[in-house]
Amino acid sequence: MKAMGANEIRRAFLKFFEEKDHYIQKSYPLVPLEDKSLLLINAGMAPLKPYFSGTKEPPKNRMATCQKCIRTDDIENVGRTARHATFFEMLGNFSFGDYFKKEAIEWSWEFVLEVLEMPRENVWASIYQEDDEAFDLWHDHIGLEKEKIVRLGKEDNFWEIGTGPCGPCSELYYDRGAAYGCEDPDCKPGCDCDRFVEFWNLVFTQFNKDEEGNYTKLPSPNIDTGMGLERVAAIMQDVNSIYEIDVAKRIYDRVIAMKNSPEKEEESTSIKVITDHVKAVTFMIGDGIVPSNEGRGYVLRRLLRRGARHGRMLGIRHSFLKDLMDTVVEIFGEDYPELKEKQDYIRKIITVEEEKFQETIGQGMEILDGYIETLEQKGEKVLSGADAFKLYDTYGFPLDLTLEILAEKNFTVDEEAFEAAMEKQRNLARSSRQKQGTEGWAEDPLKSVDPKLKTLFTGYTSFKETAKVMALVSRGEALEEAVEGTEVLLITDKTPFYGESGGQVGDQGRVYHDHFEGKVLDTQNDKNGRTYKLVKVLSGTVKKGEDVTLHIDEKRRFATMKNHTGTHLLHQALKDVVGDHVNQAGSYVSDERMRFDFNHFEGLTQEEMEKIEEQVNAVIFNGQRVNAATMSLAEAKEKGAAALFTEKYDEHVRVIEVENYSNELCGGSHVDNTSKIGMFKILHEASVASGVRRIEAVTGEGVYRQMKEQEALIQQAAQTLKVKENNILRRIEEVLVEQKDQLKTIESLKSKLAGDVVGDLLKTAVEVKGVPMILENLGEKEMDEIRKIGDGLKEKVESGIIVLGAKNKGKASFIAMVTKDLVQQGIKAGDIVKVGAKVAGGGGGGRPDMAQAGGKNPEKIDEALAAVKSYVEETL
Repeated sequence: MKAMGANEIRRAFLKFFEEKDHYIQKSYPLVPLEDKSLLLINAGMAPLKPYFSGTKEPPKNRMATCQKCIRTDDIENVGRTARHATFFEMLGNFSFGDYFKKEAIEWSWEFVLEVLEMPRENVWASIYQEDDEAFDLWHDHIGLEKEKIVRLGKEDNFWEIGTGPCGPCSELYYDRGAAYGCEDPDCKPGCDCDRFVEFWNLVFTQFNKDEEGNYTKLPSPNIDTGMGLERVAAIMQDVNSIYEIDVAKRIYDRVIAMKNSPEKEEESTSIKVITDHVKAVTFMIGDGIVPSNEGRGYVLRRLLRRGARHGRMLGIRHSFLKDLMDTVVEIFGEDYPELKEKQDYIRKIITVEEEKFQETIGQGMEILDGYIETLEQKGEKVLSGADAFKLYDTYGFPLDLTLEILAEKNFTVDEEAFEAAMEKQRNLARSSRQKQGTEGWAEDPLKSVDPKLKTLFTGYTSFKETAKVMALVSRGEALEEAVEGTEVLLITDKTPFYGESGGQVGDQGRVYHDHFEGKVLDTQNDKNGRTYKLVKVLSGTVKKGEDVTLHIDEKRRFATMKNHTGTHLLHQALKDVVGDHVNQAGSYVSDERMRFDFNHFEGLTQEEMEKIEEQVNAVIFNGQRVNAATMSLAEAKEKGAAALFTEKYDEHVRVIEVENYSNELCGGSHVDNTSKIGMFKILHEASVASGVRRIEAVTGEGVYRQMKEQEALIQQAAQTLKVKENNILRRIEEVLVEQKDQLKTIESLKSKLAGDVVGDLLKTAVEVKGVPMILENLGEKEMDEIRKIGDGLKEKVESGIIVLGAKNKGKASFIAMVTKDLVQQGIKAGDIVKVGAKVAGGGGGGRPDMAQAGGKNPEKIDEALAAVKSYVEETL
């Protein structure tokens, strides 16, 4: 058996099945493209669900992939076991009604023995206990000894998820030898010991399970196989853990180099966590995921922070994941070129997020120190589960770190209550996902329509078309006709109507013939790319097979085209002005406005906004041609055409080129010359998620409408200020000067009032063990007023203590002042103010001679001042 590297195994697998006439599909993005039931791609077959369910036609009935996957179900076990990881690659070959068991078994055996060159005597197979067909193939066709074919039960070797397609499995195992086994001399696959390693699962999808639990044979059975790349690499390299294989070892060793000291045994888990997590975050960001507080963005943030925290546990105090990411790109960049293309962008996101976490973990430590102080004061030893969960959920403080810090002071955590809080959060997340539905497996609205029926789109060049009605559908049922007053989905053999996609809204318009008229309310595409129109029948009857005239709303479409081309101009301007790392993260284009989301980690400056507007308008005013061309994906990339992170493209794509300016893959409709856009104006720029900004803008008539609105606003302002429009600015400046003068007068009056209050308060001083003390509830006051009164009192009091409280914006505010002679005797303002604030439900502190605090219960100010007096009596 030759020691093959992971990259070598990946390439050998894909080459082998390409020679077996398989379509080699590049790994799909980690973001599911058409399956809302999944947060992230977690299995090799997950992106192929529509092909297995028959809702979408595959590019070929034989496919092979190496699919990148993320699983976080067992994240706490990552680094603690030899096999758990969040990021992994799954090799697989698939048949959609083409070949079946014979070829699947035959080719797996050929690949294992002839390509991987595993010793024949070390390879075993398991089958489902009732699958005699698989047994005969392994024994009679392949020649595998009977004793090396193990029959296992349904739990181990039968694949099914509820109802629907299912079938038996056959798994390949590698025998690592008796040294790894248990005491049972008859140990074989299925045993829990470490001797037999399962590395390839062949699933024979041949049955359909109905609601009553009956299994019927599928007319076209499928093949779905999965071989974990990391696991087979561990076998080929004769190592005990996926963290010891070549691609992981390079990252592992770099972590050790970064911590700048030899590895200690207790550090192994942290190094493994970092090794795994930096791979995961690099690939996730490369596929367009950005950190956030929900969904897949939260998964990314959690992995980033977990990796950074384990770095701190190794003594790495600076941001280091961004540099470790470079090693990941070096290792995987040749096979996943998107990592090289987005390397600077990935670095930027990791840098910002890691630096944020360095601040966050500092905040968490402060909170935990406060909890520890409270426990010590109460004489307790167990931190509540609610407090531990708050540290975890709000400050990104994992439970194991909290436990570790508390253990140093002989404290612990109510882990049962913590787990209850975690489970509550999981249930909320689960229920949220369930509410989204499982659209990946859902029946499409055209389920009753022949899947081979296609619609030719003619709307790039034509706004009006005569076409034949191929299908009428209402609530999933095919109709022969639709009558006046009904709404129906209408499919024609060709159409000028654009179905909503790529951020561009679907067309509206009319459909009619001599005895029928309908209003097209919307246009959509189904999973097979078929275009259908939602039509309200206004009069007459439309029948299947009839010819109809389709006429889109030309004004609406033209306005939409202006905005769509405008997004391309904006995208390029953002790259030129802000930086090449900017990439589209979503868009919405209608006839009224455009919305463009892009990856960037700070708001645009006014200067940047002006430069972007100026550049886009310059291209519009120049009247540059907009060319549309269809070409191969490879050719488009060679020409530098920009593509979206999460978009899946066919082998032939449409490229929109604005001459001498931008080049982008896009299936939308566009103007043929930038001058037709008229003008471009940004309305808003804001954050929509962590690392994602949004620009809303208008073009053409939208700019005109915006100008008219601004003109009306200026006229209204002039009328309010009672000046002519060209004098608005001068009048505003005059009003500001008047306001400033008025504020000075108010401040002067406040100072005079404070002086009067000071005189009155001096008369309220009481002696506490011979020390003058002023304690007063000032009622409702701003904090600056409280300070002024306190300062006035301190100037008049040679020796004494001043404590003032007031209600301020619905909360309690306190200030304490102590003269120098008393500070020298050990009386501190900070200690005094803390006592009062605690009674009012808050806290605070400051210098020994002056401190301030706040509390959430202003109704307890008098009680707080009484507590302060008692404290001073005891202290003196």
